[in-house]
Amino acid sequence: MLNLFERKDTLPHSDTGTELVYSSYDPAKAEQREIEKAFARLFMSDDGQKVLSHLQVITFNRALGPASSEEQLRYLEGQRSLVATILRLIDRGRKA
Repeated sequence: MLNLFERKDTLPHSDTGTELVYSSYDPAKAEQREIEKAFARLFMSDDGQKVLSHLQVITFNRALGPASSEEQLRYLEGQRSLVATILRLIDRGRKA
C-alpha cells in the first residue's frame, strides 16, 4: 500500500516560520500512467500493430468529397480524434 506522506516536499509557512509537508502522490496520475502503459503493451504485439494500422487507414487516409454533409464530416473527425488519442496514449506509455 502506498503511503501518501512518503515523499515530503516542503513549502515555507509564512505565519509560523515552519514548513508545511504535503504529498505529491496523485492517484489519478498514477492510474493514467498505468493506462498509458497498457495501451503501449497492447499495441506492441503483431495483432495490435495490424489493428492500429487498420484504424489509421480508415481514419487518416480517408477523405470525404465536397458533397459530404456536416454530420459526415463531424463523424469522421470524431473517429480521427479517437485514433489520435490512442496514438498519444501509446507514445506516452512507451516513454513511461
